[in-house]
Amino acid sequence: MEAKADEWMPQLDDWELVARAQAGDENAFAMLVRRYQVPVIHFCQRMTGSAEDAEDVAQEAFVRLHRHLKRLKPQARFSTVLFGIARNLTLNYLRDMKRRGRGQSRPLETCPLPDAEGRRPDVEARMGEIERLLEEGIARLSPAHREVLVLREIQGLDYDAIATVLKCRKGTVKSRLARAREQLRQRLVSLGGEEI
Repeated sequence: MEAKADEWMPQLDDWELVARAQAGDENAFAMLVRRYQVPVIHFCQRMTGSAEDAEDVAQEAFVRLHRHLKRLKPQARFSTVLFGIARNLTLNYLRDMKRRGRGQSRPLETCPLPDAEGRRPDVEARMGEIERLLEEGIARLSPAHREVLVLREIQGLDYDAIATVLKCRKGTVKSRLARAREQLRQRLVSLGGEEI
């Protein structure tokens, strides 16, 4: 008996799925979307400050990926290519919002905390306060500093991958990241967080 596509496709790496999608296998493309939908939406949410707008931008990133599927070549990690597309669309979104004079009018909506079962109420309250301060601090960083911080600390990309996504040198990534961390630390202190 033949295995279902979902049973064996998770074992394929990203570029194998891309090759199958390029050959017309829509299930392979759907698997890529399932693998990366949540991380891309989280990246876009932290950049735009809105869950609704993040979903729109992330959806457009996957539409663009599908539209240009035939051009993709495994010259970098697939996640680097995808986050590069999401980054460009997010920066376009931010630029367009600024032109319209809307900027970031809504507070950054946070991603839920992991299951807090078994935590004491005082610990839970403190964790919620820390999360709120972090989200607010990240939201107040410039887009250039916010994107490098999110790509490294939240999405877990390495310096080389971030340099590829941002189209800059690895040294530039390191210096922006250092500045972003310091600005975040200062913002956390100014928002009422303890000296870190």
